[in-house]
Amino acid sequence: MYRSHSFKKSNKITKTGRNVVRYKRGKNSMPHCGLCGAELNGISTKGGKSRKTNSRPFGGVLCANCTGNIIKFGSRIERGDMKLDDISIRERAFVLQLVAH
Repeated sequence: MYRSHSFKKSNKITKTGRNVVRYKRGKNSMPHCGLCGAELNGISTKGGKSRKTNSRPFGGVLCANCTGNIIKFGSRIERGDMKLDDISIRERAFVLQLVAH
C-alpha cells in the first residue's frame, strides 16, 4: 500500500529513541493551465468531478486568457485571416480541437 508515490515517507524518532518510518498521504496540488502554467481559478481540489471543472470550453485545462486566445485563433482560421502554420505548436492542438467541434 505504501509503495506508491501518493504517500509521503518521513522518518520520526519516538520518545523511546527508536527510528520509525511514518507514512502520510500527500495533498493535491492546484491545477495549472496547459499552456502558460498559471494556476486555474474557480477550481477546487476537493469534491467531485463537477466541482473540479468549469462548464466552458477547455474548462479545467486552460486559464481564461489562453482560452480567449485559442477562440480568437480558431475564428480567424475559419474566416481565412490566419493560417494554421502561424500558430505555435503548443496552441495548435487546442485550436484544432476547437475547430473540429
